[in-house]
Amino acid sequence: MNKIYLSGSGGMLGKAFYETFKGKYILKCTDIDVNEKWLSYLDFRDLETYQNSVNEFFPDYLFHIGAYTDLEYCELNKEDTYNTNLESVKHAVKISNNLNIPLLYISTAGIFDGKKDVYDEDDKPIPLCNYAKSKYLAEVFVTKNSSKFFIFRAGWMMGGGLIKDKKFVKKIIDQIIKGYKEINVVDDKLGTPTYTIDFAKNIKLVIENEKFGLYNLVCEGVTGRYEVACEIIKILNLYDVIKINKVDSSFFSKEYFAPRPASERLINKRLDNLKLNIMRDWKICLKEYLENDFSNLILK
Repeated sequence: MNKIYLSGSGGMLGKAFYETFKGKYILKCTDIDVNEKWLSYLDFRDLETYQNSVNEFFPDYLFHIGAYTDLEYCELNKEDTYNTNLESVKHAVKISNNLNIPLLYISTAGIFDGKKDVYDEDDKPIPLCNYAKSKYLAEVFVTKNSSKFFIFRAGWMMGGGLIKDKKFVKKIIDQIIKGYKEINVVDDKLGTPTYTIDFAKNIKLVIENEKFGLYNLVCEGVTGRYEVACEIIKILNLYDVIKINKVDSSFFSKEYFAPRPASERLINKRLDNLKLNIMRDWKICLKEYLENDFSNLILK
């Protein structure tokens, strides 16, 4: 069995990777937040510790998963953001090159300026905020310096369940659980949801076909925040209970002050060309996610 070292794997994406790869691969999963029995402690910002841990495990792949993803935190803490989201990636490149193993790095749809409706792998990123800039600089560093790499750009992530999901879907669910009768949602932010389970499965397919390089990797179908919220209410059959109000981004400007692109919509052009796109429609994935992870809380 091949071995995979997964650093920064304590979050929603790490959970999906663990569940997807554990049966066929020997895994070592690390994070600064040891919140699962299959996790061990590692701060990947410390090169020596990171390098020693990976070398000792001697994997066939290095998956560098973790990053700061809270845009407001990143705006207020630039040095910490770049240390975590960029410098640690440089460590991963050095370690994987020394071992002559492929590196997997997770990028984001947020690296574009949002002036186009949709983006494929040939479009030029123009990041707007510290988070996006740190992720894009790391992406560039990997492409220029890694001998063998996979880069996957994710869209609006959903997955991880009650504890690990800190993204948009969970924020809507939290308001439903608290009994809100009206929920305000922006209608001027567009994107592509990405179910962590499908994301991990499609990555597994690409890796096992040894198709190195850069990929967009999102669910099928383009949408926006407002439509996603409405679909949640529809799936939960709460139309008669909860009203979704359309607002523009200025409504949340004090809470969400980091610059965000108007559109983060991606299309999986390279996956389609290679006939390796197994991502499902976002509505199917959203329904599956809600039924699997939240049925005991809110589904009747």
